[in-house]
Amino acid sequence: MKEYQIRRSENVPASDPSIGRRMSGGDHNWNSKVVLLNGLKSDSGKFSSSCKGAHVGKRHMWFHKNVRSIAYIFVLVGFFFLLDSLMVSIFDSINLQHSSTSKNSKGLKDDRKVAHTNKEKLPVKMYGRLLSLASSALTEKEFKPKKSDFWKEPYKQASSWKPCLTEDLQIQIGKHDESNGYIMVSANGGLNQQRVAICNAVAVASLLNATLVLPRFLYSNVWKDPSQFGDIYQEEYFISVLKHEVNIVKELPSPLKSIDIEAIGSLITDADIAKEAKPIDYVRKVLPILVRNGVVHFLGYGNRLGFDPLPSKLQRLRCKCNFHALKFVPKIQEAASLLVRRIRKHDSARSMLDKQLLGNYMPNIPSKHHEVARGSYRYLALHLRFEEDMVAYSQCDFGGGESERKELQAYREIHFPLLIERLKSSKPISPEELRKLGRCPLTPEEAALLLSALGFKHGTYIYLAGSQIYGANSRMQAFTSLYPNLVTKETLLTPSELEPFRNFSSQLAALDFIACATADVFAMTDSGSQLSSLVSGFRTYYGNGQAPTLRPNKKRLAAILSENSTIRWNDFEDRVRKMIEEGQRVRVRGFGRSIYRQPRSPECMCRT
Repeated sequence: MKEYQIRRSENVPASDPSIGRRMSGGDHNWNSKVVLLNGLKSDSGKFSSSCKGAHVGKRHMWFHKNVRSIAYIFVLVGFFFLLDSLMVSIFDSINLQHSSTSKNSKGLKDDRKVAHTNKEKLPVKMYGRLLSLASSALTEKEFKPKKSDFWKEPYKQASSWKPCLTEDLQIQIGKHDESNGYIMVSANGGLNQQRVAICNAVAVASLLNATLVLPRFLYSNVWKDPSQFGDIYQEEYFISVLKHEVNIVKELPSPLKSIDIEAIGSLITDADIAKEAKPIDYVRKVLPILVRNGVVHFLGYGNRLGFDPLPSKLQRLRCKCNFHALKFVPKIQEAASLLVRRIRKHDSARSMLDKQLLGNYMPNIPSKHHEVARGSYRYLALHLRFEEDMVAYSQCDFGGGESERKELQAYREIHFPLLIERLKSSKPISPEELRKLGRCPLTPEEAALLLSALGFKHGTYIYLAGSQIYGANSRMQAFTSLYPNLVTKETLLTPSELEPFRNFSSQLAALDFIACATADVFAMTDSGSQLSSLVSGFRTYYGNGQAPTLRPNKKRLAAILSENSTIRWNDFEDRVRKMIEEGQRVRVRGFGRSIYRQPRSPECMCRT
C-alpha cells in the first residue's frame, strides 16, 4: 500500500495543469484507501498482537511521511478556487464598465431614459384581485365562439340619422357682397382645440359679415409644434367648400399688413370675450371695432362661441365646416391609411368614415365583400388620457406610493402655478373624494378591466392613441397582461415613414384622430377630451349607426371598482355593461351641448 501511494503521488506533479479536473477523482481514491485500510483493520483479528502493532505502526509512519504532500494538495485546491473567483470578478467588472461606457456614449437623452426606466421597475396595480378574475374570464372566453356585443351599436335608432349637408350644399345664410372688414384668428392649443377654433371663427365671420383670413396657429411651449393651417388641412379645398357662405382669403391685403393691430385697438383677447360667448356679445363688442378699423385680430382664440342660443344657419355652418370643409392634407391621409391597413390587414375602404378621412388612399371595394373584410381584422381604438399633465392636474392618488405623490406635486409646482395658488386659498379635497366624484382619469389598469368586463377577448387588436402614458411600462403592464395585441403609430409605421411628422405633434395627433375615427370600436376614458369629443362626433355623423363608441361614466365606475375586494366577476360585468349601454343611447343634441360632439340635431343631421 505504501508503494502504491508513493507511485500515485509521483504521478501527480505540482505542474500538472489538469490537477483541477482530478480533485473529485482524488477524493474517490482517498475513500477507496480508507475502505481498504478499514478492511485490513477488520481482518487484523486473525493475526497476532505483534502483527497488529506492526501494522498500526506502519500506518502512522505513512501518515507522518506523507502529511506534507497531503497538505500541499489541499493548498493547491484552495489556490485554484481562489483564482477562479478572482477571474469571475474581473470579467464581471469589465462587462459592467463596458455597459456603463455604452450607456454614457448615448448622451443625456438616453441617460434620462435609463433613469426613468429604473424608477419604473415595479408594476403598479390597484386592483390585483379583479385583474386575476379578469384574466381567468378572458381565458375561458377564448374557447367560446361568442363575441362581444359591443362590436355593434346596441340601438337600431342610431342608423336612422343621416348627414343632411354635403360639400356642395349651400346654406342660405344671407351672405352680403360687401364685407365689414377682415377677421384674423390666432388659434391656441393642439390639433383638436384648433379645429374647434377654426369652425367657431367661420361662424363669427358669417355673423359679422366679415372676410376671414385663413387662421394661424400659435406656437405653444406645451405642444411645441410650428405647423400652420396648410401643413394639416387642405387650404384650397377649405376655401372652396365654404365659398358660398363666407369669404376666405389666405392673407391680409397689402395696405393692412403694415398696421399695428394692437395700437389701433383691434386686438381681441380672452379678456375681451367671455368663454362660450353669445352672438350678441360679438355684435356689441367686436362689430363696432371691425367697422371702424376694417380689421380685428382674435388672439389665442378657442372655445369663445357658445352653442346656444345660436341661429340655426350659423349652427349649420359650424357643422359644414367641421364635417366637410376640413380635409387633412395628402401626406397625413397617406400615412394614416398605412396605419389602418396594417391593423386591419386589408387594403380597401369599408365605410363612409374611410372615404371622408382617407380620401383616395383607401380605395373602395364592392359592398358584398365588406363583411368578409370585416371578419377577423377588426380593431378597437382606445384614447387613454393618462398623460403626466392630466395625472398631475387631477390631484388624485394612483397607487404609486409616496415617491409618485412627490413627483406629481413637483410637476404641479412647475407647470401649474395658478393651480397651486388656488389650492392654498381653498379647502382641499382628498384624493379618495375626488375619485368618488369621478374626477380622476382612468388608469390603464382600469381601462383593461373595463374592456374585459365588456367581453372583448384576449386577442383583440387595440390601437392606443397618444401613447405618452405616465409611468410607461410600470402602468401598462397590467393592461398588456390582459390585452397583449397593443399597437401605436410608432409600432405600425417605420422610422422613415414617421420621420416627416417628427417634432410636429399636431400632425401626429391627426394620425391618431383618423385611426380612432375609422376603428370598428372607439373607447374613450375621458369624455371631456377634445379628441374624444371630435372623434365620437365624426363616428356619429358618418358611421351610419355602425360605429359604436364606449363612454364610461367615471363616477359610476369608481363606485363599482371600490368593491374590488368583494365583488363577484359576474356582478362586475353586469354593472359595467349597463353603464356603457346607457352611454350609448341615441340622444338628440341637448341645449348648450357641442354640435361637434353630438351632431344629431336638425341643424346637422336628418332623421330618416
